[in-house]
Amino acid sequence: MRLILENAAIATVDAGGTEYRDGHVVLDGATITAVGPGRAAAEGPRIDVSGCLITPGLVNTHHHLYQWATRGLAADATLFEWLVQLYPIWRRLDADVTHAAAAAGMARLALTGCTTVADHHYVFPRDALDQIEALVAATDRIGVRAHLVRGSMDRGESDGGLPPDTLVETTDAALLGTEAAIAAHHDPAPDARIRIAAGPCSPFTVSETLMREAAELARRTGVRLHTHLAETLDEEEQCVAENGCTPAEYADKLGWLGDDVWLAHTVHLDRAAVGRLGATRTGSAHCPTSNGRLGTGIAPVRDLLDAGAPVGLGADGAASNESGGLGEELHQALLQARQRGGPTALSVREALWMGTMGGARCLGRHGELGSIEPGKLADLAVWDLTGLRHAGIDDPVAGLVLGATPPLKLLLVGGRTVVADGELRTGDEAAIARELAAASRRLR
Repeated sequence: MRLILENAAIATVDAGGTEYRDGHVVLDGATITAVGPGRAAAEGPRIDVSGCLITPGLVNTHHHLYQWATRGLAADATLFEWLVQLYPIWRRLDADVTHAAAAAGMARLALTGCTTVADHHYVFPRDALDQIEALVAATDRIGVRAHLVRGSMDRGESDGGLPPDTLVETTDAALLGTEAAIAAHHDPAPDARIRIAAGPCSPFTVSETLMREAAELARRTGVRLHTHLAETLDEEEQCVAENGCTPAEYADKLGWLGDDVWLAHTVHLDRAAVGRLGATRTGSAHCPTSNGRLGTGIAPVRDLLDAGAPVGLGADGAASNESGGLGEELHQALLQARQRGGPTALSVREALWMGTMGGARCLGRHGELGSIEPGKLADLAVWDLTGLRHAGIDDPVAGLVLGATPPLKLLLVGGRTVVADGELRTGDEAAIARELAAASRRLR
């Protein structure tokens, strides 16, 4: 059905940075068919969104949805300390807990403007049923798009890794599980709601064999690759001690740099590593709130952008970002970049680009998502800037990025309403919260 949104400011985030102070967007079903200034010439139902800003739906490039069941723990710990405290709890994870946590996490993301979620799930306790199926069901329930990264760990404590041996898989089981998830759920179609990626967790939880063979599997089956990299100095020290090279050099050696790869965090990169990510068009999922919560450092976002690397934003797991929203990451990314590089290190429109087109590039979806252009999917966030928090801010993009995260007048995914007037319309928020609370009690 055709739908016309009009009388709004529009930031298209197209290649030319086109914006309209008072414009319209026309949707035909799941697709954008027109965008421009003033009133639309097309006929059809119209929604007056005066006082709003329309942007592409935000793209979350890194998350761990299961962690919504373990928020608030190890609140003052380093990353390695935090993991050691939480691994024994995550060992009790099952499909019901994963579903409850994922539904809550996706609902929160939707309420903060997110239409596409990349979730990295790497905990597969024995006898915990199908974790990926639980994530798919949560995606269907909330109505967002998802890139589900079938993660893995095969390096337990007895092999010098960080997780307990009872929480890791064998290398063969991890590869078979990844291939099964791809076969069952990956949709390569341009309008796909579910895609799968291969995602060994990190160099300190995964063997070199699994890293190499996961890359081979992903490229053979046509899916993307994702892992954590260069998040902390502890990781770098361990990698240098074990492999004689930095994490970025290690990834390069194993074939883990390329335009089909995006890496979470990339905080500790030297000049050569930044250059290699740019030259290979390897993506970076920047997670400013999580990095701040764990005190891991500030990623060199300006340098990566200047080098040509795609940079998107990630909320990261709710156990290291208890808020779990994505709209606020626009604000945090700008603040951290300026703390590192001064007031010109990142503009408000670059922050919006990272949260939309930058994320779409990381996920290989820039042909379908990330900007408001005819032919692209109708994944849109309509931000209400009429209230006390934004009244009088002249530039609506600055209002979005520098101000408090605005409420949503509408959030559309493929033209379907997911949020309206600040409320989730695809599920009962109170029921989702009750399920999450019960899941958290079971784990603890």
